[in-house]
Amino acid sequence: MSTVGKVIEYLEQIAPLSLAEDWDNVGLLVGDRVWSVDRLMTCLTITPAVVAEAIEARANLIVTHHPLPFHSLKSITADSTAGRLLLNLIAARIAVYSAHSAFDSARAGINQHLAIGLGLQEIVPLFPRDVDDADIGAGRCGILGEEVSLLDMAERLKNFLGLEKLQVVGENEQVVTRIAIACGSGGSFLDRAIELDCDCLITGETNFHTCLEAEARGVALILPGHFASERFGLISLADYLSDLVPEVTVWASKSEQDPLRSI
Repeated sequence: MSTVGKVIEYLEQIAPLSLAEDWDNVGLLVGDRVWSVDRLMTCLTITPAVVAEAIEARANLIVTHHPLPFHSLKSITADSTAGRLLLNLIAARIAVYSAHSAFDSARAGINQHLAIGLGLQEIVPLFPRDVDDADIGAGRCGILGEEVSLLDMAERLKNFLGLEKLQVVGENEQVVTRIAIACGSGGSFLDRAIELDCDCLITGETNFHTCLEAEARGVALILPGHFASERFGLISLADYLSDLVPEVTVWASKSEQDPLRSI
């Protein structure tokens, strides 16, 4: 049996909290470091379904990508969704930990994982965070070993994420060779991607006007959706933690789903 504190030590080796953005809310958000952990669940976001699963499966710790709470709360009551979820977790003695933007920027974080999974080479952060460590920073940029079409690149991404559909900006036959990656909602990375001569930006989602700006500037976008662009990382994290703490049963939430669906 392990403890919340021991698991956190491993998590902070993977994604030091010093890498988190100033606006973020990271670290141990619910619980006590001395609590015992023998069942751990990872998830992208804590939702009612995720909390119900954690309680039913007798989890002691949830490692979530998106923090709960994210913004400051003046009260914790059942009058709000966040309050109800927190009350249920506390009543069930389930701790909550989030690394969020620290995991985004980590050397072996979610953006790096996607870049490697897509076969990119010479991978570097879009925004380096540490002058002494070129592998740390927000987003990723890398090159393909060959010229491929936007359609082929989109198919490669669909295969990696296990998707049937995604959205693109650009012509199917547009050639892409230098790819920027910003998992989640990364439209704000467009200018930096262009500065680094990227001809394609992969991000989960962005707004309509960023799509128009990318189109006007000749940069392709591939948009698999916020959920899909990050969920895979929490599945991989569960597998990784299983190896680090073999005495703990670890799994990725089976109940969480993308709230958006096509009809």
